[in-house]
Amino acid sequence: MRVVGIDEAVSAVDDNSSVMIGGFLGCGSPDNIIQGIVERKTRGLTVIANDTSFPDRGVGKLIVGKCAAKVIVSHIGTNPETQRQMIEGELDVELVPQGTLAERIRAGGVGLGGILTPTGVGTVVQEGKRIIAIDGKDYLMELPLRAEFALVKAKKADYLGNLVFSLTARNFNPLIVLACNTVIVEVEEIVPVGSLSPDEIHIPGVLVDYVSVGSVVR
Repeated sequence: MRVVGIDEAVSAVDDNSSVMIGGFLGCGSPDNIIQGIVERKTRGLTVIANDTSFPDRGVGKLIVGKCAAKVIVSHIGTNPETQRQMIEGELDVELVPQGTLAERIRAGGVGLGGILTPTGVGTVVQEGKRIIAIDGKDYLMELPLRAEFALVKAKKADYLGNLVFSLTARNFNPLIVLACNTVIVEVEEIVPVGSLSPDEIHIPGVLVDYVSVGSVVR
């Protein structure tokens, strides 16, 4: 694990990269990392996240900044710019039921070949997907999701990269850590090694590549 500045952290995310981003309507999103990507004018990203937040928060800034070519999310209802870009054909939007999205990310993180879920059977969600019947009930085969980069927000880290999240800001962050090749974390503070109790560590440092301190959105 390396401690780096925000600018160095976001420099790894090139055009056309795939990224998973933590957060729920902006809560628990790495706002300084997102702002850095917008300022670099990175283009063509495939963004996997719970939602596209609001135009001025979280993932929404990437949408407004035209950084994303595709999003895989559970809803876009709070961001009219996402809706506009989808309708105008400027942005490819794949809508996935929230629980299914979480399980597809989890499957990608733990090496499963997919999941079976009844959610979406008989709706537009099943279009193009394999249907498997078990004990007389139909299930959709949903494939795992992985990405090149995980962009994570944590409350604090130590100098080994062990992470602690804050309450509901934990949300999707621990899931995406497992499902990406490179993990970039924004924290509010870095504390000395040994100051975190093992019981309060949510993600071990062995899974973390870069940590940046960014307590105030630029």
